[in-house]
Amino acid sequence: MTPNRLSNANTAPGRRLALAALAVATLTLGSGCAGPTPADYRSEKPVLDLKQYFNGELVAHGIFTDRSGQVVRRFVVAMTGTWQGNQGVLDERFTYSDGKTERRVWRLTDLGNGRWEGRADDVVGTATGEAAGNALNWRYTLALPVDGRVWEVQFDDWMYLVDDKIMLNKAVMSKFGIRLGEVTLSFTKK
Repeated sequence: MTPNRLSNANTAPGRRLALAALAVATLTLGSGCAGPTPADYRSEKPVLDLKQYFNGELVAHGIFTDRSGQVVRRFVVAMTGTWQGNQGVLDERFTYSDGKTERRVWRLTDLGNGRWEGRADDVVGTATGEAAGNALNWRYTLALPVDGRVWEVQFDDWMYLVDDKIMLNKAVMSKFGIRLGEVTLSFTKK
């Protein structure tokens, strides 16, 4: 009778080999799930300067897609940005394809070294941002009205400056760690 592979794992060297293989597999799978960080874009050009880009008039065109990738909402955002020192205000006025309108006023603070804070009436607590190179990553919780209720949903929001006029934005929206959908925008500075 020949021993099977499982019985070899019960020997001391077999157990160590099995544990080492499990550790390598866990590290490989875990590192594959890690997302990008702003530092990954440190050398990318043009460098995103929020105070410069979000100063004056801008317009953005966007879509919201659900988990399956279906577009469920389209919108246009007219924006005005103003700054005094390290404090900025970004006034966003949304018009949705169904005719509904919405307004969000962001109050932004440059904390230095690429770190940012943002507040808005429908943001729960404070949005935290980190910029490097041409990219900015915002993380925040938004109080989102849905069918007469308010859901607190988390946003992992990435902005990428393409040139001095165009910036692309992709945000993943989730609740309890479950991906609900994505918001995709293209900003144009006037």
